[in-house]
Parts: sequence; structure tokens; C-alpha cells
Amino acid sequence: MISREEAFSLLKKYNKESFHIQHALTVEAVMKWYAEELGYGEEAEYWGIVGLLHDIDFELYPDEHCLKAPELLREGGVSDDIIHAVCSHGYGITVGNGVTIDVEPTREMEKVLFAADELTGLIGAAALMRPSKSTKDMELKSLKKKYKSKGFAAGCSREVIERGAEQLGWDLDKLLELTLRAMAATEDILNEEMVLEQ
Repeated sequence: MISREEAFSLLKKYNKESFHIQHALTVEAVMKWYAEELGYGEEAEYWGIVGLLHDIDFELYPDEHCLKAPELLREGGVSDDIIHAVCSHGYGITVGNGVTIDVEPTREMEKVLFAADELTGLIGAAALMRPSKSTKDMELKSLKKKYKSKGFAAGCSREVIERGAEQLGWDLDKLLELTLRAMAATEDILNEEMVLEQ
């Protein structure tokens, strides 16, 4: 398996904007947290690497998101199971060139990535609106209020988040609560990593 260090170097080869680096690190941390929470602790590093690499093609090839990824990942020596997981987070989504991604998330790890990816963006945006700028003092009811407001973080697809919860067999509240807990638990580590990246 590709090491975390190799995965991060590969990510940074194609992603330069701090927004994209931060999103990758956020999803990595959330995926590792979920691995521990759901009883896959021995696979936490693996789940994290999938999270880290999930948007590898988005900055340079937004219209070919999840289509260009296999080529970039293969060049970086990434295995087919990670490539499948990365591409599956776009399942059912039509990208800019009109192609609908047909790689289905089948493993629990892939379903978690699908469900949590967009949601981390929405939770992050909600945190920035708070005086503390933090997820650590955010309550579920406050998050639900933001979630229901259609104009808030409109780029974060509620439809994808809800499909993700459905694929996991969870109600939406469970997904919101667990992902909020994951982000609060990993916020300090993420902030430290972002300081190192600047």
C-alpha cells in the first residue's frame, strides 16, 4: 500500500491551493476517525489515505472529476482498490463534461467517504460563521438549522449527503452528529497540519 507520506506528496503534485489541501486533510482525519468508531481501527491509515486522495483530480480537472483520478493515481503507484474507492465518491454525479460517474461505493469505507465528503464542507462553512470559528462548540441543532437553510453553503449537495446516509442505512441525524463529532475531535490536528503547510 502507498504510504501516507507518498500519498500526501502525490496529492500536492496536483493540488496547490490551500483550500483543496485543507479539504483533503479534513476528509482524511474524518475517515480515520470513522474507521476507529465503526470498528475498523486496524484499517484507519488506509481509510485516511483514501480520504486524502479522494479529490486528487479536482483542482486541475474539475470537469473530469473522478474520471482523471485513475490515471493520476496509477502514475503514482496507487492500487486499484484505492482507485475504486476514490472514484466511488462521485457515484451518480454528472461531472462538467456530461459524464455520470458509475463507480458504485460497495464497501462501508466507500459509503462513509461518499456520505461525509460534502458534509465536511458544510460543517466547515458553519464553523466559520461561529464566533469561535470552531466545530468543538457546535451543537447538532445548530448544524441542522444551517443544513436546512437552502442558501447556506449551497455548493454542498444535500441530495448527495442524504443519498450517502441512505447507502449506510443511517438516518440523516446520525450522519450529521457523527461527522460533526469527527471534525471536532480532529480539528486541532488539522490546524497544526495546515500551519506546517504554510
